Amino acid sequence: MKRVFSLCLLVVLTAVGTAFAADPELKTDDDKTFYALGYDLSSKLGVFRLTAAELEFLKAGLTDGTLKKPARADMKTYVPKINDLAQTRMSAGAADEKKKGKAYLETIAAKKGIKKTGTGLMMETLVEGTGKSPAPKDTVKVNYKGTLIDGKVFDTSEKHGGPQNVTMGTGLMQCWNEALEFMKVGGKARLYCPAELAYGDRPNGEIPAGATLVFEVELLEIVKL
Repeated sequence: MKRVFSLCLLVVLTAVGTAFAADPELKTDDDKTFYALGYDLSSKLGVFRLTAAELEFLKAGLTDGTLKKPARADMKTYVPKINDLAQTRMSAGAADEKKKGKAYLETIAAKKGIKKTGTGLMMETLVEGTGKSPAPKDTVKVNYKGTLIDGKVFDTSEKHGGPQNVTMGTGLMQCWNEALEFMKVGGKARLYCPAELAYGDRPNGEIPAGATLVFEVELLEIVKL
């Protein structure tokens, strides 16, 4: 978790000149840029799952550090605790996400037309393909959209310029590897991926640790290399 500590330092070093007034009005381009900086950095501190009260302590530390005021806590004692706190919060967050994911998947499993596999993957065919199914090491071209169980979109092929080539195998999410072998070219399916078949207990950008993920995947072609 050294990366987490580095991010905390980054917040302090880049927040110079920022005031922490309650709900400041964004008037100038600089105001909006500093706000954007804080908003962007907040996602990188998501592992801490800060409450409103804890955020006030964080603001106090940022303010004191930026304005070169004396630290109100012993840095030698408490800086080493940051990584342990991050790990504890991440584990707790993963457990909560898995609990929510399990309840969500139970409702999906009860839907008509859901294919279930022994690994926990669930699939819903949206368009039946008529071409070949890819082999385990094939490269395929796909359109996709990934969402959290609350419907929030975290990634799409459109965001990256359109259909993407992905190679099946150890570098691809287990959920996708398994699902693509069931699909045929021209087909489209919705995949319901428990955390164990996705990113597990690791957060990944906007994806919380332990998250169940939902993908819509359209298999366009098997790429000939």
